[in-house]
Amino acid sequence: MGRGGWVELWVVRAPSCLPYLIAGLQIAAPAAFLGAMIGQFTGADRGMGVLAIQAIRTLDPVATWALAVVATLVSVIAYLAVGALGRALTRSAPPLILAAPPTDAARTVWQRAASPAGGLVATLAAVWLLWEGMIWVFDLNPFFAKDAGAVWAFLVDSPAAAAHRATLLSALAETLDVAVPGYLAGLALGAALAVLFDQVPLVRRSMTPIAIALRAVPIIATAPLVVLALGRGEGAMITIIAIMAFFPTLVACAHGLRQVSPQVLDVFAVFEASRLSVLLRAQLPAMVPALFASARIAVPTVVLAATVAEWLATGSGIGNLMVLTYTTSNYSMLWSCVVVLTLVSAGGYAAVGGVERIVLSRFAPEQVRR
Repeated sequence: MGRGGWVELWVVRAPSCLPYLIAGLQIAAPAAFLGAMIGQFTGADRGMGVLAIQAIRTLDPVATWALAVVATLVSVIAYLAVGALGRALTRSAPPLILAAPPTDAARTVWQRAASPAGGLVATLAAVWLLWEGMIWVFDLNPFFAKDAGAVWAFLVDSPAAAAHRATLLSALAETLDVAVPGYLAGLALGAALAVLFDQVPLVRRSMTPIAIALRAVPIIATAPLVVLALGRGEGAMITIIAIMAFFPTLVACAHGLRQVSPQVLDVFAVFEASRLSVLLRAQLPAMVPALFASARIAVPTVVLAATVAEWLATGSGIGNLMVLTYTTSNYSMLWSCVVVLTLVSAGGYAAVGGVERIVLSRFAPEQVRR
């Protein structure tokens, strides 16, 4: 109709993204409370985070579990409140999306996968400018505030650079050995539970509070308990990481399964299709974009969970290396760890985006981001 991009955004695209906005807010509700507690670990004089640290240090299990219960209740209430708001705002049925040939149909699979590379470069450039700018604006002491040149010299140009790299990469390998399986396990568990919740409402009503509780309990309390139950091996680390990754996947995929248009469901009903057929041919394809969105969200979450768990419980990996370098004032190594973790998170995010474009261009071309 020639109405332009702004009208398209307001009339079509914004209403279509509303269910996923609600899903994001539901994911963020427990994460915000958990983030506030973790933020208080670093120097606040009051708050739930301070009480949690005190309870852990004094080995007070009653106080620890009381704080976990309160955090869970707050998170559950916030989750349910956002869900009620979402149901009020999204009373209309999901739209019928008509598949159209993608504009990049002539491009090869590898060209589609490489598209997120430009976003990765732009992200890293923005992070570098912000990094250098903050040091310059606030005139931070170079003893502890290392810029990109100092990190480069530490890892590349200095006489001990090879030893520095070996130490850092060895610790990173230990972290990735548990982060990758935990990440994949969390995604698989979240997607599987979303399908189970959709097919069996009774299970959804009974298990949703448990799922929220697993995400809401502070990792500073979760990690020692998991390690106590499973030991300090890889199994405990993978479990902790999977717990942190599965909740965003569960919420996003649950919303994705509900985005099938009623017109599509009517076609299946006319042909008396089974519930399994509807799930496999309609609901799961509608869930794929949500699954990839949650997979991108989970990349930095998993990196954070792995490093925090190593710091608190296992004494291994790059998380433990960061703690050791901080206590010994080896800020060059500490900043190098931060840079490497940032590169891993950004690279993982871009890699998931590349896989997403390949899969969607094949199975859901109308959903490909251009």
